[in-house]
Amino acid sequence: MTTNTQTQKMPLPDTGLKRQIGFIGLMWASAGSIIGSGWLYGAQKGLAAAGPAVIWSWIIGAIAILILALVHAELGGMYPIAGGTARFPHLAFGGIAGGAFGWFSWLQAVTVAPIEVMAMLGYWQSLAQTEHWSFGAHLQVTDPQTKLETLTATGVISALIIMAIFTAINFLSIRALARTNSAATWWKIGVPVLAIFVLAIINFHGSNFSAGESFAPGGLKGVLSALPTAGIVFALLGFEQADQLAGESANPKRDIPRAVIGSVLIGLVIYLALQVVFIASIPGDHLLGTWAKTAAQYASGPFALLATAVGVGWLAVVLYVDAVISPGGTGLIYFTATSRVSYGLSKNGYFPRLFQSVNKRGVPWFGLIIAWVFGCVCFLPFPSWQQLVSLITSASVLMYAGAPLAFGAFRKRIPLADRPFRLPGGAILAPIAFVVANWIILWTGWITDYKLGICILIGLAIIVVTRVFKLNPTPVHFNWKSAQWLFPYLIGLGLIVFLSDWNQDANGTIAGPDWLPFGWDMAVTAAFSLIIYFWAVNTSVDTDGILLMAEETAAHAEQESAELGEPIAG
Repeated sequence: MTTNTQTQKMPLPDTGLKRQIGFIGLMWASAGSIIGSGWLYGAQKGLAAAGPAVIWSWIIGAIAILILALVHAELGGMYPIAGGTARFPHLAFGGIAGGAFGWFSWLQAVTVAPIEVMAMLGYWQSLAQTEHWSFGAHLQVTDPQTKLETLTATGVISALIIMAIFTAINFLSIRALARTNSAATWWKIGVPVLAIFVLAIINFHGSNFSAGESFAPGGLKGVLSALPTAGIVFALLGFEQADQLAGESANPKRDIPRAVIGSVLIGLVIYLALQVVFIASIPGDHLLGTWAKTAAQYASGPFALLATAVGVGWLAVVLYVDAVISPGGTGLIYFTATSRVSYGLSKNGYFPRLFQSVNKRGVPWFGLIIAWVFGCVCFLPFPSWQQLVSLITSASVLMYAGAPLAFGAFRKRIPLADRPFRLPGGAILAPIAFVVANWIILWTGWITDYKLGICILIGLAIIVVTRVFKLNPTPVHFNWKSAQWLFPYLIGLGLIVFLSDWNQDANGTIAGPDWLPFGWDMAVTAAFSLIIYFWAVNTSVDTDGILLMAEETAAHAEQESAELGEPIAG
């Protein structure tokens, strides 16, 4: 390790970006990403999972996301580079970690479009049932035991067609769509706020919270399980947009933490209000014996069906329109994002060189095709919105988990480096953030996590095949020593989940040994996380290596921008 003070004081590479974005612009970027299609189903799935106590799920989820977001805020200020969430581990731990977390980033991006399609189809079926359309009424069916809505053959075909349309539009260009992002953001935030006020005024009954079952029928475990499985964490993701714009912030030290905190709080307030009015607006004759049965009545299109039930038909129409516009726009954007991530992974030598192929419009065409294929495959093992949202939550959190590790490495190796925003108490918050990320993966459960493990193995196979068969000549510095903790981390966390009681199948039967009961599993996960955290920090790349890779990464980012043209705003 280099201890040269002068080297440590060197500022990190200047990306040449103009610092013109103020606090409002930063916060709006994150808030617009947080308030997405997740609101269409989160309240209904949350009620089914935890009863009215799901309110605590939203609060706990916001606190967890806020801790992760603040860690990202410091990193985003230090390294204002596109895709920083996936690139921070590369800078701190070298090529092995860079390839792994880059693959996690690709998994997170490629699964967003399918989940948006699921949201569209669910509301489409709800509309078809209301208007008595023969075709749309048979897109999905509800399993009587699990209460999960799964796609029918017609639903799968419809999903594949919509995914193909997303791909085709991306082949042409969606830059015009990107330029409408500001108007789309107003729409995405305006519609749920409208729903909150209308339902609260028309049919609000506070007594609903004490009707039927207890306030928390699933207890603390039900509250925690709702975070990944009901889409609560998924709904609150998007805070990193302000971090990604750190290099263009006029006053990053002041504005980035305010924007991150403000956007998460805005998301929490809106989602909490949606949850409260959803429960309180359910008509009395719709309150059944259990909260799961009550929520199941609104499974295909929660807020639109509720608006219809309380006699606000015009609001239902607005919600049906929103259920096409918001998810459709997000799906289109993430198709582009996915192809760009695979392009970047190829540039770094992890994916075959074919992923760098672009058409005359600068579109990575091969990456788009693979995104369509992989996205369509997601409909097979995850045929419902709720199952797919669990996968994307685990993939997202696994991607975010690399940031606290990189944070600790940077604090140790380059303590005097320029930090536009320095997180107070970062030495304590970073390991806590890593523990929280792993808890969320634990709460997702083995039934989803083992499928995520299969996806991780697929990524590893792609990287190995690329290197063994020389499908990409770009040299890669793997830094095995600095990533020695990575495989013990992934295997160990998977083993803990398997041995825990978060191991239930669709019918609620424990499918594993159940050696770690509730409470002990969280304690073991926390202890394991802290071991991995300090192991990773103390074996990270040395000072000179981090600064050298930072320069190389900035050069790669500049080259990617030149070859692909303007990045598409999310």
